[in-house]
Amino acid sequence: MKRIFLFLATNLAVVLVLGIASSVLGINRYLDAQGLHVGVLLVFSLFMGFTGAIVSLLMSKPMAKWSTGAQVINDSSDPMHRWIVGTVARFAQKAGIGMPEVALYEGEPNAFATGAFRDSALVAVSTGLLQSMTREEVEAVIGHEVAHVANGDMVTMTLIQGVVNTFVVFISRVVGYVVDRVILKNDERDGPGLGYMATTIVMDLVLGVLASMIVAWFSRQREFRADAGAAGLMGDRRPMMHALARLGGIDPGEMPRSLAAMGIAGRPSGLMALFSSHPPIEERIAALQQMRPER
Repeated sequence: MKRIFLFLATNLAVVLVLGIASSVLGINRYLDAQGLHVGVLLVFSLFMGFTGAIVSLLMSKPMAKWSTGAQVINDSSDPMHRWIVGTVARFAQKAGIGMPEVALYEGEPNAFATGAFRDSALVAVSTGLLQSMTREEVEAVIGHEVAHVANGDMVTMTLIQGVVNTFVVFISRVVGYVVDRVILKNDERDGPGLGYMATTIVMDLVLGVLASMIVAWFSRQREFRADAGAAGLMGDRRPMMHALARLGGIDPGEMPRSLAAMGIAGRPSGLMALFSSHPPIEERIAALQQMRPER
């Protein structure tokens, strides 16, 4: 959750800064007295969309460390730290990626992986996770995060975010032009009028909400894949199932054979389900249950 939230927040901030800067500096020359220059607008939209996403990706590691207070423990001599680092190293080697930075931060049971490159990522676990789970369950969670890195999920999410950003910027300005010039008949100005400005702001917000739903949907699919990746790295799906059950408040020792019927109960209600970056715990456990057991 932290990984996706930080990425989206940074992306939004960068896009807003770029938008303000482009207006102040006058580099958004896709609209003038002659009309809307679609080709120029498309280039501008691509620049705005992908710059925000790429900058967010490149800033993901320092932003994660700063926002969570995570401390890198790769060189620590503490026995618990050495075990965590050793577990990450073992899974990284098995997954075929470079050794990530390993960090520990104070907080509720959670973990995340981030970084622009597969061979120089960051894997962080919380103190709450270590205190509330068995070592086998913590290993499964670490395997899940290493699987995110091995699957290139941050790069994938960056590309998806860049595409949806581009559509948001492009469509909102086309709609703003139509409202300003066609509906409000503002054809006497050399540049955009008040109708264009207001419509663009509203459309950026509305389309931004829809874009967040799209990004969240892709994020949920990557979570299922990372769960399966953790099961593969562990050689057993049960530790990941137990870790998810504990995170969901279910006693792993009493976990039923099938939790599919609990899917509705665990699903965020209404529109919130569309914005969730993670599927319901029950659905993730059910997906692992359907995997073929390792032999």
